[in-house]
Amino acid sequence: MVRVHVVVHGRVQAVGFRFGARVEAQRLGVSGWVRNRSDGAVQAEIEGEPAAVDRMLAWLDEGPPGAEVTALTTTDLSPAGDHGFRVEA
Repeated sequence: MVRVHVVVHGRVQAVGFRFGARVEAQRLGVSGWVRNRSDGAVQAEIEGEPAAVDRMLAWLDEGPPGAEVTALTTTDLSPAGDHGFRVEA
């Protein structure tokens, strides 16, 4: 298991990004959370098998239709044992 913290920059709010991320995370079987930041970015923590986390990062780098991702910053973390994926306010 691996865990990463991700910050997604660009036009990523008000385009269904968080809810799309939840759907994709559930499809891939990864856990963690996603939320908007006050600076207009979206941040998330993703945990799971390395290949599934890589696929989730690839999705985050594109986002849902209407999003325009300009940068993706990741930081490796220690796994926390999360279960499920949630959208935070």
